[in-house]
Amino acid sequence: MPSYPSVPITVDAGAGSRIAAVAGVRPERIVGNSELGDPLGVSAEWIERRVGIRERRFAGPDDSLTGMGATAAAKALSAAGLGPADVDLLVLATCSMPSPMPNGAASVAALLGIPTVAAFDVNAACAGFCYGLGIADGLIRSGTSRCALVVGAERMTDWVDPADVDTATVFADGAGAAVVVSAEYTGIHPVVWGGDGERAGLVAVPDRRGSVTMNGRAVYRWVTTELAQVAAAACARAGLSPDSLKGFVSHQANLRMIERLAAGLGATNAAIARDIVETGNTSAASVPLALTRLIDLGQIRSGDPVLLMGFGAGLSYAAQVVTCP
Repeated sequence: MPSYPSVPITVDAGAGSRIAAVAGVRPERIVGNSELGDPLGVSAEWIERRVGIRERRFAGPDDSLTGMGATAAAKALSAAGLGPADVDLLVLATCSMPSPMPNGAASVAALLGIPTVAAFDVNAACAGFCYGLGIADGLIRSGTSRCALVVGAERMTDWVDPADVDTATVFADGAGAAVVVSAEYTGIHPVVWGGDGERAGLVAVPDRRGSVTMNGRAVYRWVTTELAQVAAAACARAGLSPDSLKGFVSHQANLRMIERLAAGLGATNAAIARDIVETGNTSAASVPLALTRLIDLGQIRSGDPVLLMGFGAGLSYAAQVVTCP
């Protein structure tokens, strides 16, 4: 079993970053369990019992990955009272680009009208948004950046075999974005991240033209037996106890998994994001989409400490406590 970090680290409280705003985009097409389950010989109830999903969103022909990412980013900028000219860094977290080149971040930036901004992709699959947030925080702390867009955008349905019950009933499409700006306080606490490459094959696309394969049971065991300590380490690095959290936003992979992870952490007072029920598993887009929903529902408020956590293919994981915008 890998060794997960648990030692708190200190940072300069006078040079920090914060999330100024978040926003999300879900495609219009709603796909219920029966539409997917009937051809596979499984019931809508079976799918909901297994993963907690009732419906999800599928991208249409006009819903490109970069287009959804740009729309989410524009909404986040507007909510933050900022514009494209304010942005000097754009990080796109994704694992479902249609081709390896060019990178998607540059296309998102161009769609926003900022084609010369520093822009690059991060592929840490379902942990990608939290990786991107950690990178943006570090670059702002170093003085390299002052205003960053961290975008998670996926068209997972492009990479799913509709005849595979383990993936076709789970993955979906969408995008979320966060505006990260410099701050005089620590609004994004140090990230706890890592990976277990020895188990990388549990979630993979074995061939460039192939489809996602997933050993769901093994991934479930990994998350529910090993990752609570990663979440606890993120709280320790923020100087907080888990019961002081007001929100818990993990990757939306499986509802039972999310609830077991929160219980294992001891986040007894936190609103738990359950966006998976209506949105499905959107990989790198799931954390910002779920965070946006918690805010929109009024379950967390500005200034609240919230734990963000992503995990998935790699096997990669990342977690950090943030201040709710």
